[in-house]
Amino acid sequence: MSAAAPAASRGPLVVLDADSTLIREEAIELLAEEAGTLAHVAAVTERAMRGELDFAESLRERVATLAGLDASILPRVRERMTPTPGLDRLIAGVHAAGGRIGVVSGGFHELLDPLAEQLGLDHCRANRLEIDGGRFTGRVLGPIIDAEAKAVALAEWAAAGGIPIARTIAAGDGANDLRMLETAALGVAFCAKPVVRSRADVVIDRPDLSQLLPLAGLADAG
Repeated sequence: MSAAAPAASRGPLVVLDADSTLIREEAIELLAEEAGTLAHVAAVTERAMRGELDFAESLRERVATLAGLDASILPRVRERMTPTPGLDRLIAGVHAAGGRIGVVSGGFHELLDPLAEQLGLDHCRANRLEIDGGRFTGRVLGPIIDAEAKAVALAEWAAAGGIPIARTIAAGDGANDLRMLETAALGVAFCAKPVVRSRADVVIDRPDLSQLLPLAGLADAG
């Protein structure tokens, strides 16, 4: 999904945040519920999405609460992830136009990769949880996918697909999506926090991702 494209795309590039955009849930909160730390993690997530906390530090704090949790819970958590209504129609419409669609997330490859493959997404970038002896260590592997990393992913995927930035759309709900929304030609606040709504080009309040199709000048292929 993240390999360079072999040829230029004739359609747009649409890049989505994952939590509360591609899916309706916050994946870290689903994991925290399994660990018994939901109340604390949900409070930190809310503040981070409002832009009140540094995202990387907030992620480390939340992941630390998962230390010792058995990684065998991952399939159960994946089953609780709900694709946002209209996602299948958005993907079909973008692909019918020869475009590409990806997800970039402050969440985790361990949860997103199977869903991205199932949906037929062209790109997927997220964090990785460290697992040792079948249990989460409470740490993240490698550089954290933060606001800047999301913007970089959009630019890289556009270049790989031969798609000009002028033909890119990004959608997200939290403060860590702002750099990505600013990098795209059109930044969409999707059921978003106030700080995102105030700085996006377009605001969508109804959880239906097919609403991105007319913004991209595309027909509904679903």
